[in-house]
Amino acid sequence: MRNNKISFWIFVAPVLIAFTVVQLIPLLSGIYYSFTDWNGISSSIHWIGFENYIVAFKDATFGKSFWFTTKFTIASVIVLNILGFGLALLVTRESKFSNGLRTIFFMPNLIGGLILGFIWQFIFTQVFATLGKATGQSWLLGWLSNETTGFYGLIILMSWQMAGYLMVIYIAALQNIPQELIEASQIDGATLLQRTKHIVMPLVRPAFTVSLFLTLSNSFKLYDQNLSLTGGGPANQTQMLAMNIYNTAFKFNLMGVAQAKAVIFFFIVGLITITQVYMSKKNEVEV
Repeated sequence: MRNNKISFWIFVAPVLIAFTVVQLIPLLSGIYYSFTDWNGISSSIHWIGFENYIVAFKDATFGKSFWFTTKFTIASVIVLNILGFGLALLVTRESKFSNGLRTIFFMPNLIGGLILGFIWQFIFTQVFATLGKATGQSWLLGWLSNETTGFYGLIILMSWQMAGYLMVIYIAALQNIPQELIEASQIDGATLLQRTKHIVMPLVRPAFTVSLFLTLSNSFKLYDQNLSLTGGGPANQTQMLAMNIYNTAFKFNLMGVAQAKAVIFFFIVGLITITQVYMSKKNEVEV
């Protein structure tokens, strides 16, 4: 029994140490610094209570970034899950092109966010502009020059990167559906739409739970794509929360205020994702 306990801790210890160093200590340190006047450089640190939180809530750029991030998250969650599920339905049909399509759809997920941002920045600013001038379509000109087109640009970028990843999750769920149920529904005369609505959708709800969680958390904390595609511009109109927190900490050297924003951000995202997982799991169906 003693040897089993020792073996258990030997296997668990590396993970616990990594989690403590990478996650727990920075989290607790951030909460502590959110109550201080630390500027990120000075060794002089003084406790100032909730002053940083008051400053964060009064910061108009923080509120604007939060609203922009919320809109982006709602839109990207809807678009990504529709695309991911649709692609999964497409590539799970009997076809000799299925494996090739799976590879093509998943490949963008292998490219780093910064690189993707620069690729799409070139497409929006150069390729779109060239096409717009050649065809006389003014809507293709000036992409990323305002909040609206910058918003759509980020949605397109996020969808292109993550749709294939969600597709894999939905493929796994679709392939776990008992074939007997599908065959029985076909014998009973159920149409494709009826099978999808009454059999497929209820049985892939666990995949929806996971996919909603991933898209919610990734959309809220998006930074590298935001940095490389729009840089928060023009005039911070497309600045998301992660970039706002980063700029507060390292551009303006207000580390205490930045940590207060990060703590607020952490609890809001945590509350939203926990609520989403709880509500989604309530409606899951066991086979």
